[in-house]
Amino acid sequence: MNWSGITVGYALSGSHCTFAEVMPEIKRFVDAGANVVPIVSNTIMTTDTRFGKSDDWQSQLKAITGNDLISTIVQAEPLGPSKLLDVLVIAPCTGNTTSRLANAITDSAVLMAAKAQMRNGRPLVLAISTNDGLGLNAANIAKLLVAKHIYFVPFGQDNPVQKPNSLVARMDLVLEACEAALQGKQLQPLLVERH
Repeated sequence: MNWSGITVGYALSGSHCTFAEVMPEIKRFVDAGANVVPIVSNTIMTTDTRFGKSDDWQSQLKAITGNDLISTIVQAEPLGPSKLLDVLVIAPCTGNTTSRLANAITDSAVLMAAKAQMRNGRPLVLAISTNDGLGLNAANIAKLLVAKHIYFVPFGQDNPVQKPNSLVARMDLVLEACEAALQGKQLQPLLVERH
């Protein structure tokens, strides 16, 4: 697919352990010719973890995309009326973000961007990363699986023995899932083995 002229919203929520895994995927979009607009949750703007410092992740996102971060609801709100994004991917999409999205709660830049995308009837792609995907959050994932214009990056259990409820998307399939979503299709198979 030719990504030239396509604007990708790339939103990250707080699954810090997957940030190193998704940064090369963001670069794949840029290398393919897409304009990538980075959108981040508050936790990325404020939280240092053992997986990296907030400032470093912010700098890396700006360097890869060449664009400023959208980090507030006020900054994300114009995405709806402007119809800027051809496709929006949330990768990683935490259980918290999944839950809020499934229950129409808009309290972050990431969720405002998602709401704007759904308002415009444009594809929203979710790459889940949650320790509770087969627990209480399974109901929220199910609600989103049947929602119009919402697609998933194929996912599976990342550690069935020690974390039997945990689900994580194959982050290396984000670009392919977005390509399918732009054609109105769910990338298959949806459920994959992930070890």
